[in-house]
Amino acid sequence: MRRARRRSRGRVDLDLLAAEKECADAVAAAAVVDPVGSRTHREVGGPTPGGTEVRAPAGIVAYDPAELTVTVGAGTTVGELSAALGAAGQECPLEPRDPSSTVGGTIACGLSGWRRLRYGPLRDRVLEVRFANADGQLVRGGGPTVKNVTGFDMPRLLVGSFGTLGVLTRVILRCQPRPLDARWGATDEDPDAVRERCFRPSAVLWDGVTTNVLLEGHPEDVERESARAGTEVCHAAPELPDGPHRGRVSVPPARLVEVGRALAALDGVRWLAESGVGTVHVACDAERGLADARAIAMETGGWLLREAGAPTLDGFGVSLPNAALMTRIKLAFDPSSKLAPGRLPFGLEAREAALS
Repeated sequence: MRRARRRSRGRVDLDLLAAEKECADAVAAAAVVDPVGSRTHREVGGPTPGGTEVRAPAGIVAYDPAELTVTVGAGTTVGELSAALGAAGQECPLEPRDPSSTVGGTIACGLSGWRRLRYGPLRDRVLEVRFANADGQLVRGGGPTVKNVTGFDMPRLLVGSFGTLGVLTRVILRCQPRPLDARWGATDEDPDAVRERCFRPSAVLWDGVTTNVLLEGHPEDVERESARAGTEVCHAAPELPDGPHRGRVSVPPARLVEVGRALAALDGVRWLAESGVGTVHVACDAERGLADARAIAMETGGWLLREAGAPTLDGFGVSLPNAALMTRIKLAFDPSSKLAPGRLPFGLEAREAALS
């Protein structure tokens, strides 16, 4: 049985290596590369670049519950990964809006889930990456364990890169045991006051009226924390606001309540704020509402990333303070600037510099 399992894994590895090579060859041959996953994050940030669509291979390559690590093809869906980990009582808190999103797409867009308050940002889950660079070479960065990693922190650099530095083909992720109990509670109290009464809540979400708290852990601990929080048990998580025009506001956490109250004064704008994190999910039916939400974010020392819709609204709305450095990194990784140009603000500038 053990030998059969080894042979089976060997076949999976060979299949994945062949698929990675095919992906890398497509990158090398293309004049402009458009990395594509499940198309659930196609509108986040800048416009899609057009050009040759390149897809990463899918499949779970290796999973060692004892080591709390899993290796997957970047084209694997988050739903498939969650099901495989769940069978062993574990999870990796990648939480895109749509579970059909690919692991590589979620990492490339750098959008942390709403349990960031307890489990940290998305980048903390990525131990190792393999990606095809602009020349069609497969490059590895990071390692399966933190203690074995030396050199540049390539995994974190690829998180949020939108495919502009390389096309992710394979990743190793850090897993964790699933909590024995998870409970949502609701109250009409101020979110900051509720959060201060809780010990490591997983999420504190506020829509201007109701504060929703997610508590996870041992059942007895969850029971005590729920009593301390003063919440009434509810049986479903709040829904993220939805609409044809969506964005994600990032502001200093201390100003979150102020931003929420200002957003509440806008007509037709729906929002849900992550207390303690500084993120506010915004949706509206008219593009103007998203522009008004961006103005409020900028007035309070933040910014708004366009996630969907609002075709006349650019992706970020502000000049990124590290744009010059990002352009240098872009040209170092992609001298011809053919990888997803325009997906980030510096992409087109780098392409103009490369072609001049």
